Amino acid sequence: MTSLASTVVLVSPVLPAVLPAAALTALRGAEHVFAAPGLPEATRVALAAKPAPDPAELAGQRGVVLVAASTADPGAAALLGAGATVIEAPVPPLVRAAEVMDRLRSPGGCPWDAAQSHESLRQYLIEETYELLEAIEDGDRAALREELGDVLLQVLFHARVAAEHQTDAFDIDEVADDLVTKLVGRHPHVFAGGRAVHTAEHQQARWEELKQAEKRRESLVDGVAFGQPAIALAGKLGHRTGRAGVPFDLFPAGGDEGSRLFRIAAGARRAGVDPEGVLRAVAKDFAEHVRAAERAARDAGIDPVTLDADGWRRFWPVQST
Repeated sequence: MTSLASTVVLVSPVLPAVLPAAALTALRGAEHVFAAPGLPEATRVALAAKPAPDPAELAGQRGVVLVAASTADPGAAALLGAGATVIEAPVPPLVRAAEVMDRLRSPGGCPWDAAQSHESLRQYLIEETYELLEAIEDGDRAALREELGDVLLQVLFHARVAAEHQTDAFDIDEVADDLVTKLVGRHPHVFAGGRAVHTAEHQQARWEELKQAEKRRESLVDGVAFGQPAIALAGKLGHRTGRAGVPFDLFPAGGDEGSRLFRIAAGARRAGVDPEGVLRAVAKDFAEHVRAAERAARDAGIDPVTLDADGWRRFWPVQST
């Protein structure tokens, strides 16, 4: 028996081809199935849905199903005003995040978000990455969760900007698809029955082999991010050249500060030490000692800005050996 009640089926703008399971019964029993304006043509054709008529005409019909992306659609609003039922698929938070980013960037969204470019967003990507690094170093779980979200925002933002490119557009789905292809291709022992990998070190070496073959790089230093901090860059070069057998005696041999810093950082990474991480830890510890000395000076009634070398030594915290 055909139901005379009308139904609005809401689909995600990001996943318009995914219908809620509860909508199947309504679709089967409908007198007519309509597609709201803006619904992708492929989805409309798959549902054998007709373009929705004028909202007033739509609201006057019985037993219809309207598939729309939002209750703000005029036809959906008219049906809901006439007492139609709403069936909505639960949207995964990751998909919802992409929807929100799309709304912010689209006409009628946020003027600031709409004005951004890959170039203007670079500083925020760097800042958010360092804030995430700090949360990891501090072991702050709440901050880690928040900062991961901020880095994810940068990925979503850049992908949304990329989708607007005039000649080479791509979106977040293509970014994710490329990532899946890379992960599967670089782990043949997991996904393709490749030769077994028994240690993390073996997998890292295998990853680099596969990447070198995949990208057809001419040099072992191709693909190194030269925009990264200098200490990390020196460490990466030391590590990459170490795997290729480049000896220590070919490192920069000058007595200048830069050459000495390079040898220290590159040698540390070859020894399995992250030079950027250990240097950052020492720097943060030094900053804490400065703060402790300043507090001690204030407790003694002395303004820290008046301290000379002997004053700093007097209030410097005693370091355990």
